[in-house]
Amino acid sequence: MIKLTKEINKKILADFQENLHQDASNNVLKNAVAQVGIFQAAQNINAKSKLNPTFNVEVPTGKVSNQKRSGRCWLFSSLTNLRTEFAMKYNMKDFELSQNYISFWDRLEKANYFYQGIIKTAALPITDRKVNALFSHPTGDGGFWQYATDLIKKYGVVPSYAMPETAVSNDTSAFNSTIGIMLRKNGIELRELVNAGKSETEIDQRIEEMLTEVYKVCVYSFGQPPVKFELSLRDDAGKLIEEPSITPKEFFKQYFTMNLDDYVDIINAPQAAKEYGKLYTIDTEGNMVGGSLTTFLNLPMDRLKEMMIAQLKGNDTVWFGNDVGKQSQRTKGMLSGDLYQTDQLFGIDTKMSRGEALDYKEATISHAMTMTGVNVINDQPNRWKVENSWGEANGNKGYFMMDDEWFNDHVYDAVINKKYLTADELKMLNQEPIVLPAWDSIG
Repeated sequence: MIKLTKEINKKILADFQENLHQDASNNVLKNAVAQVGIFQAAQNINAKSKLNPTFNVEVPTGKVSNQKRSGRCWLFSSLTNLRTEFAMKYNMKDFELSQNYISFWDRLEKANYFYQGIIKTAALPITDRKVNALFSHPTGDGGFWQYATDLIKKYGVVPSYAMPETAVSNDTSAFNSTIGIMLRKNGIELRELVNAGKSETEIDQRIEEMLTEVYKVCVYSFGQPPVKFELSLRDDAGKLIEEPSITPKEFFKQYFTMNLDDYVDIINAPQAAKEYGKLYTIDTEGNMVGGSLTTFLNLPMDRLKEMMIAQLKGNDTVWFGNDVGKQSQRTKGMLSGDLYQTDQLFGIDTKMSRGEALDYKEATISHAMTMTGVNVINDQPNRWKVENSWGEANGNKGYFMMDDEWFNDHVYDAVINKKYLTADELKMLNQEPIVLPAWDSIG
């Protein structure tokens, strides 16, 4: 074991102070940072000039949605893609689907997925990293595009009025805390049952009892999902679309033409452990027993951009994953690669490559949004239009402007229609996926 011997002593502290006092400008900067904060002092006032809200490729969209104090961005973005198609087809610009309806089923399915994961790993010690990962995050709001598609295919969709948001769906912190304790407690019991040699029938019966309790908590929190509902919508020209009774699955099948199976998740992860042209999946990543395997095809950044631009030109929005907390200004809706010049402010160098940022946990896919436009000059993008799910009070009525530098630094994956992949790329989708550990940075 390496012994730690280097400590901060008085001489080193004196050197620190001497170095700081050698530059008279340090006093001015010190005062500025202390009074207004690091980001305010480091903000590049010229960044906004690159974010002209005009685009030469743009999908027509309506009012943005608002996930409020929940982590359902992946779900909001997925339903935004669906509702955009519906809005164009039926001339209904501001139509919205119920995120709460899909979220209800997501939380129930995630509970069952967790229980099955606990059974599979019951023989492993509690110190095992996979077991630790399961108990660290037994449930949560987060997810991927594939989670949404599996839920939609199984449960259908409903308009927002058929299952509106609740206080709990708008702020899921208390629900996450409550359900998290339940699942951990149940997980302990399931490990004990498996290790005590209980039969599969006995364990399945106990899981069903546990899920009954989860269902009750979900109903109390989010409301009862409709089995059928009255369809009554009026388009922007005043024409009425109505059916006295329709199921959520019938509504999806009859009124939406998007084939969810046509879309695949493309990532750009330039890491030594991840080759381009390879298909990846993440151990324990999923939300539904019996659902599709969540996979990611790793391709170069230029191809990711080419496919996104082609999809936007095809009048189809793009679900994409990113690290939204970096170099962003929420209220103004700005995503700029040099928005905060902290290196120049402090005279330091914190630049990392994309691969280094992913490998060493500086970067993560923390948010999902919807790309609705791009400005292309000489076949190259210089800025992008983003539909966020943080309500109209942020950005330009909820829309964010992104420069291409921010894209290069902080966009990591996008959901692309297979028709925009080459023949060779389509063949790559048939590979046996390489399984990444549960704690991988893409997860």
